[in-house]
Amino acid sequence: MQKVIIVFTLIISNIFFGQARKKAERDTEQWRYEVECAGTGAEGTYLVKVWSYSKRGNVAIEQAKKNAVHGVVFKGFVGNGRDCITQKALATNPNIEVEQKAYFDNFFEDGGKYIKYVNVSSDGNIDAKDRMKVGREYKIGIVVSVMKDALRKDLESAGVIRGLSSGF
Repeated sequence: MQKVIIVFTLIISNIFFGQARKKAERDTEQWRYEVECAGTGAEGTYLVKVWSYSKRGNVAIEQAKKNAVHGVVFKGFVGNGRDCITQKALATNPNIEVEQKAYFDNFFEDGGKYIKYVNVSSDGNIDAKDRMKVGREYKIGIVVSVMKDALRKDLESAGVIRGLSSGF
């Protein structure tokens, strides 16, 4: 009887977490987020605040890491003038995400390579002012550190973006 209960519990939890992953993927497919400078990071990193949108607060928190790396690669961000300067996207080709779709699909999958280049800078707690209800979803602000030098090097070695020394 205990084995049946354990198996049943595992099946139910697998279904529950699988649905949460699917919702997270749907939220990410649209890449709905905002990135802003959050201060000066360690050398070779960017310290950014990512605002992610989702109907479930905990999904937005997890997606913030993925969104931060996506933003550094494809969007860049605006500086605030005091502590931060505006940073351009690592990818200079505006079509690279479509041209290298297979690479980026693998790169940004759950547990994909992107996770090596991002760390949540807070202890996981979200300040009340960084958690807003907007219509039927949440807008969650998370400060993360993106290891942009290592990310650039990996994308260059994969042939996805051009190196800084490759000329114009």
